[in-house]
Amino acid sequence: MKQGITKLAISNDISQFLYNIYNKLYEFWGPQHWWPAETKFEMVIGAILAQNISWNSAEKAICNLKRANILSVEKILQTSDEKLAELIKPAGYYNQKTKRLKEFCNFLKREFNSDLEKLFALDISSLRQVLLSQKGIGFETADSIILYGAEKPIFVVDSYTKRLFYRLGLIKSEKISYNDLQAIIMTNLIPQTQLYNEFHALIVKHCKEICRSKKSICNKCCLMLICNYFNKK
Repeated sequence: MKQGITKLAISNDISQFLYNIYNKLYEFWGPQHWWPAETKFEMVIGAILAQNISWNSAEKAICNLKRANILSVEKILQTSDEKLAELIKPAGYYNQKTKRLKEFCNFLKREFNSDLEKLFALDISSLRQVLLSQKGIGFETADSIILYGAEKPIFVVDSYTKRLFYRLGLIKSEKISYNDLQAIIMTNLIPQTQLYNEFHALIVKHCKEICRSKKSICNKCCLMLICNYFNKK
């Protein structure tokens, strides 16, 4: 048995199990309308800014960029590091993220003539490889850009995904690798952008509101009847 995966995860029941979770979450929470951005470029910048912090903090930084009218490749590159860092300060790690934003914009200008659609025209595997080659962009950020920006079917894994599927009994440990958990999910779900989009957003919503790391509200959970964590209490 592959390390970190329960018997359920290698049985024929996993696909039904995943769709059951999705349907219950969707019925409980409704559509989440992610990613909350007006343009694809804004979405990409938001994904970079959202690293290691809450979306609310990243959103404040995005609003600052909008108000300053510098939410474009050229304007970000033309803005001094000091000014850009001040604008994105709510996102934390602002000096580091200033460098990341400029590095990404320089890359997009140099390799794709500042045209995000040219980048997004790559197939999923090539796009992921290109994004991961950029300093500071890891699996979660790259896959978020692919799913929400390029609108291609790849499942985004994060700490919420690991927490939920560990508690439900799909995996043996929250320490499972990103790619291992992603492979379990994508092997057992139809590759549909809208499905992956909504499922990930619903998991985030559910884990923020109900399935918290501490003080989870299990008695209000729509998944309690199929949850190992709840049934072992």
